[in-house]
Amino acid sequence: MLNATWLETFTTLCDVGHFTRTAELLGMTQPGVSQHLRKLEAQVGQPLISQDGKSFTVTPAGEAVLLVGLSRREQERRLTETLQVDDPDTGDISIGCSGSFAMWLYPRLLDRMHQAPNLIMRVTAAPHTSIVTDVLNGNLDLGVVAEQIHHPRLDAVKLAREELCLVVPRSFATQGPDLCELDDLGFVAHPDGYAYADDLFSLNFSKVYKGADRLNTRTYINQIGQIPIPVAQGLGYTILPKSGIDAFAKKQDLAILQLPKRRFHDLWLLSRKGRSEFARFEALSALIRRAAAELD
Repeated sequence: MLNATWLETFTTLCDVGHFTRTAELLGMTQPGVSQHLRKLEAQVGQPLISQDGKSFTVTPAGEAVLLVGLSRREQERRLTETLQVDDPDTGDISIGCSGSFAMWLYPRLLDRMHQAPNLIMRVTAAPHTSIVTDVLNGNLDLGVVAEQIHHPRLDAVKLAREELCLVVPRSFATQGPDLCELDDLGFVAHPDGYAYADDLFSLNFSKVYKGADRLNTRTYINQIGQIPIPVAQGLGYTILPKSGIDAFAKKQDLAILQLPKRRFHDLWLLSRKGRSEFARFEALSALIRRAAAELD
């Protein structure tokens, strides 16, 4: 039988992809992480990773062992849930959503944590496809996505409609924005920005819009909380869901320009079937539904 401690160290190393960060996460030294890896390799009888300087790739044997590690994590997680008292104020819960919705939701989760000191919450801002996969495999308990998902192992509950907004500096004056004016201002790009641009601009500027790769990008930022900052300072425009704007501390320095054709995304709350039977999941689902309703 594989040593549980060595297996968890290896599984965490594969998750993190870095020896030093793995050591920090597990409260170990880097040589300790390497020692656990070597002992597990000796137990398996094959190398589990192939190192190239500070980076590494997982070998076929390592991939097989990693599947065992992930499976054991899920088994232990289910056991912990079964043994925990079914109390809405106790336990561990993980939530995945877009960066914009995370900004909107997180202050409300902090209020809930003040009320429930024994409730542990983990919030991950992630792309749509990653959220669906992680809810399915148990890495996330709840997920909020902008598309209805049909899967036999998932429950999907419609939350609300959220508008995709064209955001400009408050000082930006125009009678009716056209693509040339916006291009002169410059696009504040972000990981979802180009897809949002294709979605919104194709709808409103179909004759002249040539694709996001042709936009005049003024700057790029992948930290969701910082995306509105250059817009507020007059350095460009961006496109965000309304939650990302409403959660911005200086939203008085922003303006939303209404285009002739508005674009909305439906928000859906995902969970694995049967999860709502746990009190803490039911309580958090209700909180998320209330937070989403405020966006309408």
